[in-house]
Amino acid sequence: MTETSYSGLAGRVVLITGGASGIGAAFVHAFAAQGARIAFVDIDTEAGEALVEEVADASGSAPLFVPCDLLDIDALRAAMAQVRGTLGDAAVLVNNAANDQRQVLSEVTPAEFDWMIGVNLKHVFFAAQAIVPQMQARGGGSIINMSSVAWMRGAPALPAYAAAKAAIVGFTNSLARLVGPDRIRVNAIAPGMVITERQRRLWFPDEQKIGELRSRQAIPDALTPDDIARMALFLASDESQRITRQCFQVDGGLG
Repeated sequence: MTETSYSGLAGRVVLITGGASGIGAAFVHAFAAQGARIAFVDIDTEAGEALVEEVADASGSAPLFVPCDLLDIDALRAAMAQVRGTLGDAAVLVNNAANDQRQVLSEVTPAEFDWMIGVNLKHVFFAAQAIVPQMQARGGGSIINMSSVAWMRGAPALPAYAAAKAAIVGFTNSLARLVGPDRIRVNAIAPGMVITERQRRLWFPDEQKIGELRSRQAIPDALTPDDIARMALFLASDESQRITRQCFQVDGGLG
């Protein structure tokens, strides 16, 4: 990834949810390259531990990994308290964790719906709730919530996921108004078609299908996790200190 240097991020505490793989791992690498003090939580202990070693080798500094099931809000709060006790007040929160499970509307049960809302929205709310006092204590910060173009485009196989990702934008708007006087910025990023290893394994094994979808972009190049990480770095940095209550589409101009 071509690096833009955001010197103000050096030494700042950055907390990333769902950071062990995919776009989340790109966030961890990107902030590590800026000299930030990183913590990430994830349910995948094996991938998390492997990423710690990988980042330490690349940057010379190991991030703090706290295994956590984000469906358990008490566990999430405990993890965030552990991060604060170890690293100090967070300057940046990246609410990244999500699951884009495909569903057939007529077959979705209440339990499945609750799980989708839990894994895609509920922890976003409560992570922000826990982090705001830390940012107030340090005089400001940046919360970055991950949305998706899925709700904008009306993806038919993602009814619950799209509902949660649209709700994240509503929450972003409300929270930005609430905490703006504390100089806490709250923005969302809506990625387009980023084909991670998981995406390729579960949903996009066919290169022809990927090519067809990519042809709908104004810019035909493949979107990568690094593209999303670049936007997160900007929103976390002092360069965006007057930007809040926005949702940024990083989708290559997908139509």
